[in-house]
Amino acid sequence: MFSKFYEKCKQTMKENIRFFILLFAIIFLFTFELPYVVYTPGGAIDLSKRIEVENGYDSSGSFSMAYVSMIRGNIPFLLLSYIIPNWDIIPADALKNEDESIDEMLKADQISLVQAQNNAVFAAYTLAGKTVTLKNEVHHVVYLSEEADTDLKLFDEIQKIDGVDIESLDTIREVVNTHQVGDSLSFEVITDGKAVEKHAKVYETTDGLKVGISITTTYDYETDPSIKLTFKNSESGPSGGLMTALSIYNSLVEEDITKGKKIVGTGTINQDGTVGKIGGVKYKLLGASRKHADIFLVPSENYEEALQVKEEKNLTIRLISVDSLKDAIEKLT
Repeated sequence: MFSKFYEKCKQTMKENIRFFILLFAIIFLFTFELPYVVYTPGGAIDLSKRIEVENGYDSSGSFSMAYVSMIRGNIPFLLLSYIIPNWDIIPADALKNEDESIDEMLKADQISLVQAQNNAVFAAYTLAGKTVTLKNEVHHVVYLSEEADTDLKLFDEIQKIDGVDIESLDTIREVVNTHQVGDSLSFEVITDGKAVEKHAKVYETTDGLKVGISITTTYDYETDPSIKLTFKNSESGPSGGLMTALSIYNSLVEEDITKGKKIVGTGTINQDGTVGKIGGVKYKLLGASRKHADIFLVPSENYEEALQVKEEKNLTIRLISVDSLKDAIEKLT
């Protein structure tokens, strides 16, 4: 029975050898990744579909956050980038930390998205004069140096260092600076949902004493009125912070600052409302223009680059340079 089945399979393979070779070649081409990604013009996510403020005010226009489309470096897409305009090959090492995988980079970007949302909530509620109260904060390990001598892992949640509650990266620096090279520091962390103790040794660099880690902090706020943010797992990175804050603010105040316009933009945001530089402005601007946006908000540090793209591509979209949430609101009103 088995021998007959084997002979039949063997015969089928012989009769269709070219088909199977072609099939395996196609599978290889689309699954084998080179250390590159392809950046392409993205689009704009309407934040009214992501943000819900209790009894919030309606708007006549819209706020959307711009994004870059990124394709992993499979051979067919890399070849297409030489043909399709504005498809650009970017070395993967230029987008991530050394020895970090693309998947780890994307997970770190998802944590950055949560942090951006948190900062946007705090900045918007504070500027609108509404109640926002800190309930909890979590400190995630997002970077480990090659020099680090530690059993800490990426995305561990640090709670204490040598018995001291973590408030920020400054807490780690302060504790480290009380020790000497070679000292082992204890960390209370949550890893895979379990509370464990880990360690890291102090070493010296040209910038002083280090343990070779960096953290990103996310926050849990209680607000009045209440707010619900719903983003997709595929959405990541901190560059939507400004537009998230503007959309929240516009729901909290009576005046509609969209004035019926389709407003797309990009920019990180801090808790104090400061807007920061982002990457991929070319692809975000092109995506916003393709979506027929009226206005594109861009951090002041990215303005010249955006202006150059606008002039080179003869775009009609209006560019507005901003430094803070308050600055963006004033320029829109």
